[in-house]
Amino acid sequence: MKTFAVIGLGRFGAAIALELSSLGHEVMAVDTDEDKVRQVADKVTHAVTADARKLEVLQALGLRNFDCAVVAMGGDVGNSALVTLNLKELGIPQVVCKAQSHVHRKVLEKIGADRVIFPEHEMGQKVAQGLSSSSVLNFIEFSEDYGIVELEAPSSWRGKTLRELDVRNAFHVTVIALRRNGTLDVSPRADVPIEAGDNVVALGRSEDINRLHEVS
Repeated sequence: MKTFAVIGLGRFGAAIALELSSLGHEVMAVDTDEDKVRQVADKVTHAVTADARKLEVLQALGLRNFDCAVVAMGGDVGNSALVTLNLKELGIPQVVCKAQSHVHRKVLEKIGADRVIFPEHEMGQKVAQGLSSSSVLNFIEFSEDYGIVELEAPSSWRGKTLRELDVRNAFHVTVIALRRNGTLDVSPRADVPIEAGDNVVALGRSEDINRLHEVS
């Protein structure tokens, strides 16, 4: 279990806080709006009405002991930058920030944000991946170049083992898991044959992952 602080409880921030909590992590949700705090209070570990722009407030909340902080108050560049600076000063290992523009992103990166995301942009990519291939079940982008995809195993792979398919050399991606009958097998053995209904989880460059989509 990891500890997360989510600052800003708009639609994006609240969704992040609730999902992290549902996954079993300890979550502190923070916002200046009492109504927003109240809406998530019974679904997260701690919900606090506080002004995260003040360093002494973050110190009082004990945020220096958290593994990760998510700055979801992307509407105001100045406010999100100030909160990010405070979090970095506290020494939180990972600070993830929401940005609304490329300029906003550059500002946050300059002051030390470990990751800056565009929720709409990343969701658009996932939707596009799904629309481009009906076999794609999920896509997670790590960077502009790399990602993880889960897709239905091509019918031409059935009955063959991962060793026989030699996916790494053929497609330059690595199969990191197989999902069979709802059970995820992480680091599957090379002699495991692919069966009908299996899903393959692969890691690689986006361009190589796209080639994988074309296999029938």
